Amino acid sequence: MSDRVKIDLRDDVYRRPLLTAIERLGLGPGWKCADVGAGGGDVSVALGKIVGPSGRVFAIDIDPKRRDEVAEIAARETQVIALTQPAEEMMLPEKVDLAFCRFLLLQVMDPLTVIIQMSKAVRDGGWIVIQEAVTSAGRVGLTPIKMSADSVRNPDVGIMVPKLITEIGLELVDCWAEAPVGLGDTPETRYLQVMTEVEVLDEPVMLPPVITTIARKPNLNNL
Repeated sequence: MSDRVKIDLRDDVYRRPLLTAIERLGLGPGWKCADVGAGGGDVSVALGKIVGPSGRVFAIDIDPKRRDEVAEIAARETQVIALTQPAEEMMLPEKVDLAFCRFLLLQVMDPLTVIIQMSKAVRDGGWIVIQEAVTSAGRVGLTPIKMSADSVRNPDVGIMVPKLITEIGLELVDCWAEAPVGLGDTPETRYLQVMTEVEVLDEPVMLPPVITTIARKPNLNNL
């Protein structure tokens, strides 16, 4: 199955935490955002539609092929700018109001370094939103899901993000977990089949919960 299909399934089953975070921040026209580890650019384009022509979204990924994918799907969203950079060395041409990543810290060598770079990219008083999974918490019925270990260096990093956030002096504003659950032929069971090649229709499936962490960079002018 293609990467595009995998991305579409993921966005289907995990879209609610992203929408919740966007609503909590009041994201709107004119915002400047960084989508770090943008992949195929689905989130970047979604953010671009919200910030509108007066805003800007930097879609950052280490893979040049991903940059080209983003450029293709964002052709009509001129405010989406694709950049090829490793997250650990990210440098943007301007400060942003929001730095966002999802399912990125699972893969990197040093999650703390990435969070530090995201913080540097954000203006004083700006926002950092991180969504990461706790892969060991997924279940088929009462049995833990055995997810693929490919490129997953930090399988349960989601639970550690709040601690990492506070260690570098960011304000922890909110944090919550959401786990998609399905039974039968649902997006959740189809996603599980894509990721593990296991077909399950007669048992409830709880995908690994995603932990959304919202943090704010201190506004030094108010100190």
